[in-house]
Amino acid sequence: MRCVDRFAVGAVTWIQRLGDLRNAVRQELIGRQLDAHVPAGASVVDVGCGQGTQAIRLARRGCSVIGVDPSIDLLHRCESEARSAGLNVDLRLGRLEDLDAVLGNRRFEVVCAHGLLMYLDDPAFALATLTERLEPGGILSVTFRNGAALAFRPGMRGQWQAAIAAFDASTYVNELGVDARADRLDDITAVLAARGLVTDAWYGVRVFTDPAAADEPLGDVQDFEQLIRAEQLAGSRDPYRQLASQIHLIARKRANPNG
Repeated sequence: MRCVDRFAVGAVTWIQRLGDLRNAVRQELIGRQLDAHVPAGASVVDVGCGQGTQAIRLARRGCSVIGVDPSIDLLHRCESEARSAGLNVDLRLGRLEDLDAVLGNRRFEVVCAHGLLMYLDDPAFALATLTERLEPGGILSVTFRNGAALAFRPGMRGQWQAAIAAFDASTYVNELGVDARADRLDDITAVLAARGLVTDAWYGVRVFTDPAAADEPLGDVQDFEQLIRAEQLAGSRDPYRQLASQIHLIARKRANPNG
């Protein structure tokens, strides 16, 4: 697993772009999708919580949240924002492979892993590790780069050589300059099904705004709420969601493994 080293290459750029259009759209869409599935007051662990956008949002809804991340800088950002909002998020330094040491034997009603799989070499191992942290009946919320639509962004930007190459690719260099992987929805759902999880829903994340420049500022958008509404509609129905940059999958661990 090389999650930390691979992401670290682009960490500074990631922080610089936190308030830009594409990141703001992604975070707001994921947050609203979580609102539809995560009950208020649930116990949550957010693995790879980063700056804590979703961890803090869940804490606002009364959830008991533990955030785990390998970046001390991002954890400090999360801690500062949570404190300013009068919220408590239990932050712990660690990687996916450190969860036994970081969490002990704790299980949760909700396990989140957003923007994590694309930096790992073995998504099946990652998903197995995450699902082990679920209580029976618990919810897994995971996002990953949509491997069925890697050509869409460069194509919409008129980057024809990159678009042609992307049709048969399963890896890419992302907007942070980091080598990353993409996965297909059917492959991820199959791995989860083998672990006793059923898919409750899946959404496309960033359809219309994904071709925008990576550093396009949010301030250029006149009506953010209408933009988000359009993205919500696109991300919840075919064929639009199939073209999204990322997939947000909500799966549930069977309460009865034999049922």
